[in-house]
Formats: sequence, C-alpha cells, structure tokens
Amino acid sequence: MKILSSSQIKECDSATIEKGISSINLMEKAAKNCADWIGDNFKSNQSFSIFCGNGNNGGDGFAIARMLYEKGFDVDVFIDENNSKFSEDAKINLNKIKPISGITIKDYSEFDNRDNSIIIDALFGYGLNRELSEEFKNLIENLNQIQASKISIDVPTGLFADKMIDEDSVVFKADFTLTFQFYKRSFLHPETGKFCGSIIVLDIDLDEDFINKTETDYFVVDETLIKNIYKPREEFSHKGTYGKSVLVGGSYGKIGAVLMSTLSALKTGSGLTFTIAPKCGNIILQSQVPEAMFIDSGENHINEIEIQNKAVYGIGPGLGKKIETQKALLEFLENYKNSVVLDADALNILAENQKLNLIPKHSVITPHPLEFERLFGKTENSFERLELAKQKAEELQIFIILKDHHTVVITPNQKVFYNITGNSGMAKGGSGDVLTGILTSLISQKYDVEKACVFGVWLHGKAGDFAAEEFSKEATLPTDLINKIGNVFKYLSY
Repeated sequence: MKILSSSQIKECDSATIEKGISSINLMEKAAKNCADWIGDNFKSNQSFSIFCGNGNNGGDGFAIARMLYEKGFDVDVFIDENNSKFSEDAKINLNKIKPISGITIKDYSEFDNRDNSIIIDALFGYGLNRELSEEFKNLIENLNQIQASKISIDVPTGLFADKMIDEDSVVFKADFTLTFQFYKRSFLHPETGKFCGSIIVLDIDLDEDFINKTETDYFVVDETLIKNIYKPREEFSHKGTYGKSVLVGGSYGKIGAVLMSTLSALKTGSGLTFTIAPKCGNIILQSQVPEAMFIDSGENHINEIEIQNKAVYGIGPGLGKKIETQKALLEFLENYKNSVVLDADALNILAENQKLNLIPKHSVITPHPLEFERLFGKTENSFERLELAKQKAEELQIFIILKDHHTVVITPNQKVFYNITGNSGMAKGGSGDVLTGILTSLISQKYDVEKACVFGVWLHGKAGDFAAEEFSKEATLPTDLINKIGNVFKYLSY
C-alpha cells in the first residue's frame, strides 16, 4: 500500500472529484464509512460527543453526528461558536444537523462529559500544517484527561501527517484513528504513532488511476504485497532447490542466539542449513537442531569463518567481540562478495572498527536504534534516523532493516517499507536472532533481496502476532515465534 503525502492526498481528492463525484458526496461517503465502523464496534446505548473544526474534517464530524443519530445513538456536537467561518462542505453538513432536535450543538467550553460519552475528534485532519493555538491546546489537554474512549477522524489533532512534532506539542490521544484510504507516515513512528491507538484504514474509493500513477518512496507492507512476493513450495523439488544457509554466531554463554537463528532458518524453508559456532556449543546445537550441520570454529568463541560456495550467510547472533572473532569477521568480509545478513555483534564489530565499507553490496543489516547510532551516528528522533538510513543505504548500496515497533525496510534506491505486523510481546532478547535466520533462509531460497527483506519482517511480525494471540504478549518467547512460522505459511496458503 502506498503512503502519500498530505499534498498528494489533497491532489487525489481533487482527481476523484474531477472524475464525477462531488466533494460533498465524497465527504458523505467518508462519514458513512466512519459511522458504520462506529456502529459495528460500539453499543447502541452509548453516547457521543463530537468535536468539530471549521474545515472539512469538521464537515466529516457533522455528517458522522447525523448518521450516528440516525442509527439510534445519542449525539452532542461541539464547535467554536466564536468562529462562524466554515468551509463550504462543512457548512452544508452543519446546516443539516441544526434542525435535528435530538442533536445538541454547543460551544467547546460547555463540555463536561457527565454522561461519560465517547469523544470523537474531528477538528483538523490531515491538513494541519502549524502548531495548535493556545485555545486548541487547552481543549485537547482537557479532553485527554477524561477517562473515556476516544476516536480521531483521519489524524489525531495536533499531529502532522508527514513529519515530526515538537517535544512539547499537545496531541489528542486517540484509542482509535479512522483514517481514509492511506496510512500517514506519522502513524508509523514511535514518537507520533503512540497518539493514534488502533489504526483503521477506510476505503473511500479515491481515484485508482491517480493512486497508481503517483510516485512515492513510502509504502506499508500489506497482505496484498506479501501474497505477490510469497512463492509456494514446488512439488517437484529437492533440498538443493531451496538453497544453503550458513548461520554464524554463538560464544560461551550465548549459544542460544545462534540456535534460534538456525531453527528459524529451517522453519522458513532453508534446503541445507549449516551452523558455524564454537566447540562449546556443539552438544546443544546438535541435540536441539539435528537438521543443521555443525561446523566448529574455536573453543569458546569463533576464530574463523569458513567460506562455502553458493551459500548465504547470516552473521552476528551471540557472536561476541573477542579480538579473534573480530579478525575472523573482517577477514571474511574482505573475501566474501555476495549478499550477507549482518546483525547484533557483527554490526558492533563493524562500528568499532569503522569498516562499513567491507559490507558487500546488496547485503542486509538489521540494527535496533542503539546499534544504528553506533554505526552511523546520533539522530534526534526516528524521522531523522530514517532519513540518515536512506542516505546510508544508497551510499553503501545495502538494505537497512531498522528494528522498532514498526520495523522499517530501507532499500539502496531509498524506498521505505513500513511493516505493521508484530507486537510488544516481541520486545525480548532473541527476537532479532529469529529475524536473522528468517532473512538468511529467504535469500538462500533465491528470493530477491528486497522481497526477502519485506517478506521476512512481515513473516517475523505475523508469527509474533500468532504467538501473542495464543500465549499473551507478556508470555510470548522468541522460540514461540519460531514455532508459529509454520502457521504463517498455512495462513498464506488459504
């Protein structure tokens, strides 16, 4: 799914209107989708307080108020009575509710929420391009203090669609955001996405021709994209058909990391799987994952990385940073020119030695925010971090997977894919090791590297969602992710 900027969305609205639907009817369609979703998800005895601005987002709010009233809900509408300048479409929908005796229209200052009504924010939408006035800041602060369910229409008031907000910004804290046609970038970054609650994308039939021809560097990884990437296993095939994965890692006390990478590579479909690890891990690796072949390197830490032909390497989980290990990694990268997946201590070694130039082109690195900082320097926020990642991905001609609540794939040509599977139950040591194995396996199975990255982070997150559904977020373990990989492939096959 494409992510369009606020200016592109405005153009898309205009293109849709030019195709024959009036702006007021487009607003009606958007409002109906919102009212239908609310009607399906809230009990009929609940009441709503709808805060409307003077622009088209407020117009959506007025139309939603009318439709919820028609569904049998109690509705109050709140406006700024001191400002009578409304957009044309907002004015039309305001005039439609004025004669309805069951809908009370009040000033913002009259709200007291004694009936514990659900609050709907329809103040600004995606068009906000400036800081809120003091009046609106005070209003939003008061609404945020109220213990009631909260819904934002399009974008929570106080957020920009495409960029970072100031640290002291006041933003409406929604439980649900009902947005139209597209995700906004601000929904997908930790500093801003925390205000959105659950994101519900409502299709309002904006012009498909415009959407298809409009260029963007930003995408959300959705199931349509994944089903186009996924290659079901062929019946007439053999182990050689599905590549050779070599997982390199482990050190004394950290064998579990490379064990999880190995298991996840196998579960993802690797045809032949090898583990290069120190001898101290031999027994646990051979007993816990007998399907993989063990190659020892060193006693308690790796001191050599053997290069095998036609193999894809995933290096880093539990690797440690002993001098011999650092030397082994750097020598390997000096001589290995194919795509490699680098994670954890492999990244830390590269950062400490300032040897990023050794990373082979079209390789994949998977840093979390602190590892990214060690590699490329400090940034003020995740928006800046993403821009720096785009620059470095192009400069080094590598794929960067920025791990976060919404993991982001950045390609060498600066395309950005936001992943929306996964949950906070995966915020445990070992989850990244599972991702390393998944990515290595997919690349070894001859998935294009970009597709392997996009598919890999989605698969990883989806397995985490299935695990959390069964075990809870708190109790989910990284090994549970591995055991749910098969469920994800079954899900894709239905």
